[in-house]
Amino acid sequence: MKPLANADLLKNPTLIKISALLLLTVASFYLGKHWSNDSYHQLLFFSSSSSSSSSIPKISISPNSNKTFNLSAIIPSNNTTTQIPIPIPKEANPPTPIPSPPPPIRSFGVVDENGVMSDDFEVGEVENVEDWGNQTETVESKSEPARFRIKKFGMCPESMREYIPCLDNDDAIKELQSTERGEKFERHCPEKGKGLSCLVPPPKDYRQPIPWPRSRDEVWFSNVPHTRLVEDKGGQNWISRDTRDKNKFKFPGGGTQFIHGADQYLDQMSKMVSDITFGKHIRVAMDVGCGVASFGAYLLSRDVLTMSVAPKDVHENQIQFALERGVPAMAAAFATRRLLYPSQAFDLIHCSRCRINWTRDDGILLLEINRMLRAGGYFAWAAQPVYKHEAALEEQWTEMLNLTNSLCWNLVKKEGYIAIWQKPLNNTCYLSREAGTKQPLCEESDDPDNVWYTNLKPCISRIPENGYGGNVPSWPARLHTPPDRLQTITFDSYIARKELFKAESKFWNEIIGGYIRAMKWKKMKLRNVMDMKAGFGGFAAALNDHKLDCWVLSVVPISGPNTLPVIYDRGLLGVMHDWCEPFDTYPRTYDFLHASGLFSVERKRCEMSTILLEMDRILRPGGRAYIRDSIDVMDEIQEITKAMGWHTSLRDTSEGPHASYRILTCEKRLLKA
Repeated sequence: MKPLANADLLKNPTLIKISALLLLTVASFYLGKHWSNDSYHQLLFFSSSSSSSSSIPKISISPNSNKTFNLSAIIPSNNTTTQIPIPIPKEANPPTPIPSPPPPIRSFGVVDENGVMSDDFEVGEVENVEDWGNQTETVESKSEPARFRIKKFGMCPESMREYIPCLDNDDAIKELQSTERGEKFERHCPEKGKGLSCLVPPPKDYRQPIPWPRSRDEVWFSNVPHTRLVEDKGGQNWISRDTRDKNKFKFPGGGTQFIHGADQYLDQMSKMVSDITFGKHIRVAMDVGCGVASFGAYLLSRDVLTMSVAPKDVHENQIQFALERGVPAMAAAFATRRLLYPSQAFDLIHCSRCRINWTRDDGILLLEINRMLRAGGYFAWAAQPVYKHEAALEEQWTEMLNLTNSLCWNLVKKEGYIAIWQKPLNNTCYLSREAGTKQPLCEESDDPDNVWYTNLKPCISRIPENGYGGNVPSWPARLHTPPDRLQTITFDSYIARKELFKAESKFWNEIIGGYIRAMKWKKMKLRNVMDMKAGFGGFAAALNDHKLDCWVLSVVPISGPNTLPVIYDRGLLGVMHDWCEPFDTYPRTYDFLHASGLFSVERKRCEMSTILLEMDRILRPGGRAYIRDSIDVMDEIQEITKAMGWHTSLRDTSEGPHASYRILTCEKRLLKA
């Protein structure tokens, strides 16, 4: 074989590759050594001796020998610290001490310390913010035309801590021509531009409310610091001050006519009338002149929702006590206007020493009871005329009998302190009365569900000939049965109403299921809940289906269709309201406010700040609000809630980031001036 020439060697591809690899290796080692310095902890694996006597490569010691580094600052590791031993030279400084692991971080939400959604979190105490201040701060916006916006709402004066704007309007009450029929206890709202413009302060030592079911029997004195009811009604087992802990009120469960307890009283009613089956045939009740609402509180354990109502009168804090206990209640008066509930709403209406003269003005107040009482429903009256035999009281009993007879009510049973009547199922009795009988039937044109600022009418509301409203199923079947009165609502759709009803229920059931999983709703202290734009009541029904231990007041705004009859036919509680006006409840009475699609509708009628300030008034410190609405209203809502001191977080809906709706989750802090 001929030896290769020099030219042939250069053309050999294998030799060329080997040469290139050697050059690349030498260059890499040279650059690595050249760039190494004291400020960079590099690992050098090989070095050449400086001695000319030897050219043998030696393994050198890394400059990081015996040195430890804490990498937890750059590597997330669930609260654990990782030390990696790396050698350093002997002449280096002594090793730095290893820092102790940080304490575990307590999360108060659904986002952990790394900004990641977490399934493990705690529900914290109310955040306390001192020195919020009384001054409202404004700034001039840069938009054209220039306008002033609120940077921070100041606190209202201490005297307004229990302020109900439409019931505490002294200027309007002074101008009333008459107050003999209770007009001063009705709504008299501030004029436009004179409404609430500050944050209603809490009492000095306000505390997070005692959770349900303990709150049925005790509440903090510091949250409702009033002893008038203890002084007036303590002997009747309404309420007492805890002898061992003066910072608590106790509720023994009694009332003026049931001083031995509400349970015994309710058992007596069931025995008197076999058809009064609580939690089945009787699902929705009203307690008139409710006191501290023990009647409704004890019905809750029997699966009955009771709307407890009373005026803000000499016992003005009775409704406040009821709501602090976690019992449904509203400030309302039987005076000159219809109450804000629909016709045929209640299966049972109860009055125990409620201080109402039912026979005045030809029985116009009992006619209002008749309007709200479901066909076939019961009216229970516990009062002195029922059982005492004094001449004046016997005369009152006779007047009551005559009045109820003219209404075609049937006295089912009179026993002990209680008399129980039943309303007829149809109009047959009314139509068979003699001509000219007092309390005539209302005209067919009268809408018994028209209640917003509607005067009482001296006539008997007609029962629908088709039986709508009177033929509801028993509880719990009625919750998801599309009621007949769906067809009576003024609505765009007619044929598909039952499908819309079912679709709304399914929608909210899925949404609430998501809230429970992602936002740990079952760990939240939900008790008093308000749905501010309720539709058919699907939100309240979903909370019931998911077994959340709360009650919901479903509010139907006057700006939309009147769905209140459907809500009550389902066995839920609701009320009519205009959100451009204040709501008739005390400050700090709801744990959770839900507003879906409310602001995009109501902003055409009034300022969004009007609604949000009212939400702040009725929401408890530490309470939450979920606002689900279109993107175009969210910036302004966030701006206002920030000025109110709320914590907020804007989230995508389940439809994803490109949907036109967002959810603003809010938490109210405990602010102090």
